[in-house]
Amino acid sequence: MEAVIGLLLMILGVSHALPQFTKAPVNQIGVSGGVISFVCQAMGNPKPRVSWMKKGMKISSQRFEVIEFDEGAGSVLRIQPLRAPRDESIYECVAENPEGNVTVSVRLSVIQDQLPYGFPTIDMGPQLKVVERTRTATMLCAASGNPDPEITWYKDFLPIDPSASNGRIKQLRSGALQIDNSEDADQGKYECVASNVIGVRYSSPANLYVRGRKQPDHRASKKMHLNLCYV
Repeated sequence: MEAVIGLLLMILGVSHALPQFTKAPVNQIGVSGGVISFVCQAMGNPKPRVSWMKKGMKISSQRFEVIEFDEGAGSVLRIQPLRAPRDESIYECVAENPEGNVTVSVRLSVIQDQLPYGFPTIDMGPQLKVVERTRTATMLCAASGNPDPEITWYKDFLPIDPSASNGRIKQLRSGALQIDNSEDADQGKYECVASNVIGVRYSSPANLYVRGRKQPDHRASKKMHLNLCYV
């Protein structure tokens, strides 16, 4: 989508453009001791950089991790473990380039005591898995809640977009993540996330390892052939 908009700007002769958000973070409700991630991405010309603020101040905490992607035009703010009430606040994603800056604000709420009815539960999370290169790997996930939670996936703390894999990566109706024709780039730490209007719950992370396919042992068959020749 960003490439299409960039091409249109070139056709229209627009050499510079103020940043605009292509993926804006949304309000979230987490649980004390849990995890939360805000995802933000912007485009513009020149390409903007994204940063995070809390109450108008740049974020700095050992529990707050910022993971950049798309050459800094995209960013994930991950908070772990969540603490109530100190983490409850308004957070701002700021996209800036020489043409100016734009800001979008989101609210984080943290539940400390008894969870409300319907809060998502991870019934089955992904487990450590080893897969041979070019084989299919399936990372399992099942969740419950009221209303039924939506399941999404993260790899190495970044959101997975199956639509960007040309069909190689699919999210099944069960919530599981299926990776066809596994390659080295698929190796990493996976989490499934269950979210509904009541809140958000993360699974424990699980590693996927991709190894080279085993080659058939021709030495054994050659030795057997030699033995037969001497009979």
